[in-house]
Amino acid sequence: MIQTFQNIFKVPDLKKKLAFTLFALAVYRLGAHLPLPGINAQALGLLIQQLKDQGSIFGMYDIFVGGALSRAAILFLGVMPYISSSIIFQLLGSVFPQIEKLQRDQAGRRKITQYTRYLTVGLAMFQAFAIASYLETQQFSTAAGVMQIVYQPGLAFRLTAVLTLTCGAIFAMWLGEQITEKGIGNGISFLIFVGCLEEYPVYFIQTVQRVMVQGMSIVNLVLMIIIMIGIVAAVIVMTQAQRRIPVQYPKRIIGRKMYGGQSTFLPLRVNTAGVIPIIFAQSLVMFPSTAGSFIPALKGILETFRPGFWGYDILFFSLIVFFTYFYTSIVFNPVEMADNMKRYGGFIPGIRPGARTANYIDDILSKITLPGALFLAFIALVPWYLINFINVPFYFGGTTLLIIVGVALDTLQQIESQLMMYHYEGFMKRGKIRGRR
Repeated sequence: MIQTFQNIFKVPDLKKKLAFTLFALAVYRLGAHLPLPGINAQALGLLIQQLKDQGSIFGMYDIFVGGALSRAAILFLGVMPYISSSIIFQLLGSVFPQIEKLQRDQAGRRKITQYTRYLTVGLAMFQAFAIASYLETQQFSTAAGVMQIVYQPGLAFRLTAVLTLTCGAIFAMWLGEQITEKGIGNGISFLIFVGCLEEYPVYFIQTVQRVMVQGMSIVNLVLMIIIMIGIVAAVIVMTQAQRRIPVQYPKRIIGRKMYGGQSTFLPLRVNTAGVIPIIFAQSLVMFPSTAGSFIPALKGILETFRPGFWGYDILFFSLIVFFTYFYTSIVFNPVEMADNMKRYGGFIPGIRPGARTANYIDDILSKITLPGALFLAFIALVPWYLINFINVPFYFGGTTLLIIVGVALDTLQQIESQLMMYHYEGFMKRGKIRGRR
């Protein structure tokens, strides 16, 4: 493993990509700390922390943007408008045949990307205006008095906020695309990955303080570390887990050469939906508490829709299972897969090509999606039980852990593939030089 990391800096192209990625991340983190004009960042931070404690959706949003929300930074919105636009077009593809047709070829996907950018700008403007209008009406009460979130409310502040936050969202989208093109890994995912990592140094300090000051027992500390290692290992296993269906391609003679006749497999991931089901489910179960924090008459709902209550846990669990099957059915089409196999002469041994192959794939996918859905529900609920029963001083698990592990594995796989490609090209170059001699 150490030798592999050392090899990264021996490859000029890979070293250049790594340097560009680190530079882009540094720029993004700088933007997450530059304050938005006209905002009392201290008062907003206290307000967001209060909403987090009430189980509001703003807590989850603040994690995805790396704390830019609580700091009132210019990258307040981050890449979330772009993520929302991508999900919207992905869902629309399952409803409108025209969009689904565009998603099948390269030229159509470029058009979808262009439309996604336009929708990102529209969503960013709408969200920025809604946030600016809401913050103008908010204030935070302290022992020293009442603190206004916005220093000078009015049209000038709203226009400034909309322009700044929209440009920040566009810049974050552009920066993510540049990382994808010139750096390492998926840029948009990488920006969210860095935002999720931001809280972990704070978590480490909180744990040390709990041990040193508040007298957390060594037994609980060791138990907490063992459970965390086990959870991370389980997430890695489930992220990589797949069911491989054997596929056979017949031999074909083209001209004087024979092609095909090979055996391969169709990989079906256990967790095809990724973190999307948890995000959808959290958005729904957090909506009542979020609405209750804005409307005083609904504050009684906060006690019902909070983690730890059996009604909340059952509803959250059921929604995750439902959205796992729902999103899997959208991103994976067994009929299209069976048609593609039939078009190129591929078949599953013992299964007739066409409709029976599609039914066979759909049946297997439905079976392996169930353990994936149950695992997602477990990962989403386990942080609250760790806090309540083992006194873990921070939130560990859920969406953030799935994103961190998934992006880290994907990035390591891309680095490894590029290292292998470089060694293959380098070997061929040395062979040519040796032949000339």
